[in-house]
Amino acid sequence: MTGVAGRTFQVYVFMRLVRMVLYFLAGIAALALLVDFTELSNRTGALADYSALKALGVSAMRVPFILQVTLPFVMLFATIATLIALNRKYELVVARSAGMSAWQFLAPTWVAALFVGLAGVLVLNPLAANGFSLAQAIEGSWKGSSQNRLFNTKEPWLRQSRDDGGSILITAKTVANQDITLYEAVFIEVGEDGRVVARHDAASAHLAEGEWVITDVTTSAPRRRPVLAERMTIPTSLHTEVVRQALVPPDMVPIYALGRQIDAARSFGVPSAPFSMQYHSLVALPALMVAMAMIAATVSLRFVRFGQSAGMIVAGVTAGFLLYVVTALAKSFGSAGAMPPVVAAWLPVVGGILFGIGYLLNHEDG
Repeated sequence: MTGVAGRTFQVYVFMRLVRMVLYFLAGIAALALLVDFTELSNRTGALADYSALKALGVSAMRVPFILQVTLPFVMLFATIATLIALNRKYELVVARSAGMSAWQFLAPTWVAALFVGLAGVLVLNPLAANGFSLAQAIEGSWKGSSQNRLFNTKEPWLRQSRDDGGSILITAKTVANQDITLYEAVFIEVGEDGRVVARHDAASAHLAEGEWVITDVTTSAPRRRPVLAERMTIPTSLHTEVVRQALVPPDMVPIYALGRQIDAARSFGVPSAPFSMQYHSLVALPALMVAMAMIAATVSLRFVRFGQSAGMIVAGVTAGFLLYVVTALAKSFGSAGAMPPVVAAWLPVVGGILFGIGYLLNHEDG
């Protein structure tokens, strides 16, 4: 099968795989929306600003983030399903008998994987980061102030200096990435001697020019009664990128803003490894999708000739899962600065691609 017929078959395989990916994404999106809406309703249903329609909108904003996380597995399962379907209808057998090699009819799957990966980076990632950040901000605004919050070590803390030699510790339950607004924020003022001077629990805190603007705040101090205030300000010299570095998770920053965030963090002497790791992981995502498609191909081409085997499908899923786990572990090492982010992002991906190429060279005709 050569010439026009071969190209037509390759386009056919490409379109089949892209449709299969969209089917998987639609199913996961529907399931994620239902689960997130149910959990959000249980968590915020008693709040004054809650409504079912608003909650459904907030859950919909978080769906792209979930799709981004599941994208490598979607590529793996969609490729397996597509190749199995082509095998069961003997379409691949006909293509082989017409002189088409495995590399020729697998090439469209790799192009489709590259296409889906690029769409994930350029389209899905900005939607996921901005949508998740906005959803967190809306949910945080519903919850308002929590007057009896404990010192929670699970939340990230940021330290800023005071003019008198002391410092202020800052944390928040939720952070809006775009305008640096903290919801359910806590400001703890510590004196030069290390003792707590005051604590401010606020419904929200916005980073303005040279100051924090805090609203609906309760101020507590040793041997004093709590004082309520609708608004107060705290001077600060913190830059937006420094606050984002400390309080905003890297996966909530879209790819087009990661470069500026990394440069700003380096200029202020703040560790930039987590954001650099996120950037290189996104750049390597299209190649990771190709690796997943190759792994799927290693267990999806031999069914007709040797009999279908559920064990081979399980082996393919296991191999894809292991690649994902290794990628996640390497990302953790890169975020912690234990290895260069570019190496942590690309090493598992290159390994997966080489595994797929080696297997196909040994078991498929060229």
